[in-house]
Amino acid sequence: MRTRTTAAAVTGAALLLTLVACDPAAEPTTESKPSAPSSSQPAGLTAKTAAAGLADATGVKTLGDPQDNTAGCSQEAAGEKPHANDCTALITTDTVSIYEFGTPKVAAHWVKEMPKDADWRQVDRFALAFGARDQALTSDERRDELEKALSDLVAKDQ
Repeated sequence: MRTRTTAAAVTGAALLLTLVACDPAAEPTTESKPSAPSSSQPAGLTAKTAAAGLADATGVKTLGDPQDNTAGCSQEAAGEKPHANDCTALITTDTVSIYEFGTPKVAAHWVKEMPKDADWRQVDRFALAFGARDQALTSDERRDELEKALSDLVAKDQ
């Protein structure tokens, strides 16, 4: 499990650098600071609650060893200057990584900029990624099921 978490954090950091280095004219938002994860975050669907909801919706207790790896996709969470393309939260599990963003536009930007050989799926302001070693074992059918379940969770939250 430590290997997966380390690999996800390193991959997330590399992806963050790639996304931050994107042409400013191509950035999806002019917001100077997205909402940051905090204990005072408003109620509603978050990456953390989505992980629990996806497990429940797919008939399992957990998606497997959920870890908060937000610092891997957020300059602010990593102690740096915030960036408009920062994620709000990242929960990495054995099955899937759940990225939460401030807006669907930022989520779309991330999904578009990811390597074409990786499986990234946008659902509103969230993205599901299956790039870590254990996640590669997640079947296409299960990936589709997770994407549909997240769409249902988002719809209930609105």
